[in-house]
Amino acid sequence: MKRKLLFLPLMVLLSIVSAMAQYNRVNDIPYTTSDDPYAKERCKLDVYYPTEMKDVPVVVWFHGGGIEGGNKHIDRELMGSGYTVVAVNYRLLPKAKIDDILDDAAAAVAWAFKNAEKYNGSSKKIVVTGHSAGGYLTDMIGLEKKWLAKYGIDANDIAALVPFSGQAITHYNVRREQGIGPLQPTIDQYAPLTHIRKDAAPMVIISGDRELELYGRYEEQAYFWRMLKLVGHPDVTLYEMQGFDHGAMSHPAYHVLKQTIKRICK
Repeated sequence: MKRKLLFLPLMVLLSIVSAMAQYNRVNDIPYTTSDDPYAKERCKLDVYYPTEMKDVPVVVWFHGGGIEGGNKHIDRELMGSGYTVVAVNYRLLPKAKIDDILDDAAAAVAWAFKNAEKYNGSSKKIVVTGHSAGGYLTDMIGLEKKWLAKYGIDANDIAALVPFSGQAITHYNVRREQGIGPLQPTIDQYAPLTHIRKDAAPMVIISGDRELELYGRYEEQAYFWRMLKLVGHPDVTLYEMQGFDHGAMSHPAYHVLKQTIKRICK
């Protein structure tokens, strides 16, 4: 009996190791041809992909950090899940301007469209997501079509947009660059709310607990969701991760992301 108790965990461990062995990872792939030295430094991505599956969903992940910090990473929740994952670095404030950052985000998504099959993914199953600043970038390039159009990509070809605790108004650090404090809301060309449209890709908006989020972030997301519904968007959902603050909400949000991929990328 003791041998069986020891044997079972070992088999589980071997199964996990075997599953992980079916994936490969390539780091620091440049996705821009810009001559800007800072772009050459920051505009790189990592790709984690299955080696024995084809035509899988591609998850483009933008890290958080207030668009002034942070680095690309692939969380364990996305590993071994049957996806090709593209983790993106982008230029940051104040060394870069917000237009540069949005251009980087669009260039990275365009790279995913053009290289999906090379890494066993499908260009018809591109899901764009990210946490905090990454959620903001997801919303901006998914709704304002000009950013991806520059690279020959129609934003409507994105399979789904899944922002984790993004900003729907103008990002607070963009407002800071304009001399506006974090508690003074503005909606200008750098606000996802400015660009809502009914024909955008399916959207799943995820927020932390309204009492624990940053600067009324849940209420922003709720208004964002409501306005998308009012303009006639046919596939938009709002989730509140109750009991989870801005940083911790990403962990339960991954479950929602996976369910969204399962539903949309059948």
